[in-house]
Amino acid sequence: MAREIISTDKAPQAIGTYSQAVKVGTTVYMSGQIPLVPETMELIDGNMETQIRRVFDNLTAVAEAAGGSLADVAKLNVFLIDLGHFPLVNQVMADYFSQPYPARAAIGVAALPKGSEVEMDAVLELEG
Repeated sequence: MAREIISTDKAPQAIGTYSQAVKVGTTVYMSGQIPLVPETMELIDGNMETQIRRVFDNLTAVAEAAGGSLADVAKLNVFLIDLGHFPLVNQVMADYFSQPYPARAAIGVAALPKGSEVEMDAVLELEG
């Protein structure tokens, strides 16, 4: 099955040797997004809620470039420097997702790229 590379200037460009997303058939594998502002490639200024929203906005842009939306997310991984922020992730996530919610994992990590406090990646399943 052929792979299609997904790219959009509405989300941060890759900061390493990876693609924003790869589509294989009707499945889209989205790379991790941190709260980078696409236009500046710098971390967004603001509190943790602002950072989480920026990550969801970045994921939204990549999902749309792949022909889908966050409603198509089957699996979401959330990486946090401080798992104490997990209730805030749930609160903000409710603004971006509705039932049925995707499967999800929350992982506490020691560090993230560029000193970010949050990163998320996702797998989408598009209608065939």
